[in-house]
Amino acid sequence: MRATERAASEKKWQELIRQQQQSKLSVSAFCRQHGFSDQAFYYWRKRLAASEPVRFALVDPSPASSADRFAPLELILASGDRLRIAPGTDAATLRAVLNVLRER
Repeated sequence: MRATERAASEKKWQELIRQQQQSKLSVSAFCRQHGFSDQAFYYWRKRLAASEPVRFALVDPSPASSADRFAPLELILASGDRLRIAPGTDAATLRAVLNVLRER
């Protein structure tokens, strides 16, 4: 597959994945409606998610009050989902959660 064809396929599947998320239909129902297999959908969703970098936002670095020091860390993912990480969460747990999110 040439680079232009690959880019076109990626763009098409990004749009289909976005449409499915917004449709509130199950993956199976959406795929049936659009005439492709669940397996193709899951393949592209995983492939495209793996190519998306995890991005972090810089939070205001002003001195925090004592209440803020114990507030959870909140990550807003590219999908719009929010992940709140409680103070004291161990690195292994956080690493496991991030690995699961990368697989999606």
